[in-house]
Amino acid sequence: MAEESATHAGVKFRVVRSAPERVALMWKDEKGQALRSFDKVHVALAARGKTPRFLMNAGLFQPGGTPCGLHIENGKTLNPVNTRDGWGNFHLKPNGVCWIESDGKTRKAVIAETGVYQARAAVLSAGGKTTVETAVQSGPLLLAAGKRHPAFREGSANKLHRNGVGVDAQGRLVFAMTDRGQWVNFWDFAGLFLTLGCQDALFLDGDISQMSVNPPKPAESNLFGAMFVICD
Repeated sequence: MAEESATHAGVKFRVVRSAPERVALMWKDEKGQALRSFDKVHVALAARGKTPRFLMNAGLFQPGGTPCGLHIENGKTLNPVNTRDGWGNFHLKPNGVCWIESDGKTRKAVIAETGVYQARAAVLSAGGKTTVETAVQSGPLLLAAGKRHPAFREGSANKLHRNGVGVDAQGRLVFAMTDRGQWVNFWDFAGLFLTLGCQDALFLDGDISQMSVNPPKPAESNLFGAMFVICD
């Protein structure tokens, strides 16, 4: 798996791009227990004869590792859309959904505001061959059609370690995370995705975020909810 380095607003980032066909989500094992960490995902994949090439935490979650909002894995909805009001980044509306839809031949990655996703899902459920295979809801939405979230402020002192995902002009999912020892505010984090060719992007998580690229063995990590996975 290829990893890029990028610098924006004086902050260094790690970046991985992937065709949507390769990207999956993993939350629970076959017994219904939350996997929570990279090493457990690695072992679960190895048992299926697969080799993980990329691992990243995928969105905000509640105690115990339950996603805060929508989670669709292999076409099955394991957690519903959350449109409730509340505090914290997830509820800094508009929040959004990153999903992959398939017509059985090709897959398309989309990131949009939660209400836009709901309208699209309603159309798909009404009939046709296209279905949502994978989806994760998080917040806030970093970019929508090239415009930053209205709550973001240029020059904000609210700088933290952060990770997120965008969709570029080639239809690839673009995963980005601040490099070790680097911190970024939301305004500049959204700007990074613009420089990477993304018009739509979604914040995933903050301080605990981690990425593992081409791990030679099961890698220790923080405890998460769902995780993005790319494997051979």
